[in-house]
Amino acid sequence: MFSPDQENHPSKAPVKYGELIVLGYNGSLPNGDRGRRKSRFALFKRPKANGVKPSTVHIACTPQAAKAISNKDQHSISYTLSRAQTVVVEYTHDSNTDMFQIGRSTESPIDFVVTDTVPGSQTNSDTQSVQSTISRFACRIICERNPPFTARIYAAGFDSSKNIFLGEKAAKWKTSDGQMDGLTTNGVLVMHPRNGFTEDSKPGIWREISVCGNVFSLRETRSAQQRGKMVEIETNQLQDGSLIDLCGATLLWRTAEGLSHTPTVKHLEALRQEINAARPQCPVGFNTLAFPSMKRKDVVDEKQPWVYLNCGHVHGYHNWGNKEERDGKDRECPMCRSVGPYVPLWLGCEAGFYVDAGPPTHAFSPCGHVCSEKTTAYWSQIPLPHGTHTFHAACPFCAHQLAGEQGYIRLIFQGPLD
Repeated sequence: MFSPDQENHPSKAPVKYGELIVLGYNGSLPNGDRGRRKSRFALFKRPKANGVKPSTVHIACTPQAAKAISNKDQHSISYTLSRAQTVVVEYTHDSNTDMFQIGRSTESPIDFVVTDTVPGSQTNSDTQSVQSTISRFACRIICERNPPFTARIYAAGFDSSKNIFLGEKAAKWKTSDGQMDGLTTNGVLVMHPRNGFTEDSKPGIWREISVCGNVFSLRETRSAQQRGKMVEIETNQLQDGSLIDLCGATLLWRTAEGLSHTPTVKHLEALRQEINAARPQCPVGFNTLAFPSMKRKDVVDEKQPWVYLNCGHVHGYHNWGNKEERDGKDRECPMCRSVGPYVPLWLGCEAGFYVDAGPPTHAFSPCGHVCSEKTTAYWSQIPLPHGTHTFHAACPFCAHQLAGEQGYIRLIFQGPLD
């Protein structure tokens, strides 16, 4: 992941502010990462600052308001109050910040193109048929160019004409100091974890972020006209492990500092080899099991371990134990006779989702993605927004809604018998 100024000065590594990782993808998009459309996006300090900050406010249809809107070189946010009245807030260049924009649009102002996440989808064709609820210009992140490189999030992004338009239907209001503020149609929700992104992390409370970066409690439904209550003691400053929900996709923000303590793909590969080196066996067929390499993470291999999700006993694939009366989905474990789903196990390859570097001993249910105990425990507690007014816990690697009492299970491997 090179930034433009790295090519000219390869010795001088650019400053990395952090990375955004889309939940539901296990290391890359189904058809591969391409250009601005990928499963994770690194934010580097830009060669030249491109941040903006609010300056002049124009009320109504004055000539300068109209000019500000039509001026292609001037960023502005327009709040339509009625047919007769529009408030235009001009934005001016800020040499101390860098701006990064995220949304569904592939137009050039968008740095990171995000499409709707379909749980467990293996190909992009699975995702194309969905009517998207992600805004074309969903949000923007402003990073301070000087240490500590604070990153802040704001709802809505500027379009190709450097404008943000909040139409008559959008929730908007005048603030106590005479400024304007508003919310986007489906909103930008943020959750900051308590205790950072560590093995001690606990889920925080979901909030909505306004166009000016203020923090509000959630609306009754995603696009309700009535805004929530302002939460003055909280800010729009992102921290390691903050989750950003764009109504159709959820992103995890990891700071550069936080990522430096996260297991690397190399470390995960070493853990995979360690499990395989212990030569776990199928307790029935006695054949040796092995997790396939990270590259082959969608094709079921003949040595692939499978698990009974109710008890955690790991086996090789076999055909017996089907419970016909239960439509063939449930199986009876030959070890303990407990009946439940029987699924292949996959290693979680996206290192950014791990809260610690522990061994892969637990699997999410019902998808069978394997990672450390603390990581499964953390994600199983997080209510992720789903649709316009529900929340449920999901596997970060494939976005499948979690099932069962805990949403995950401890794996019981049988060692070699020799």
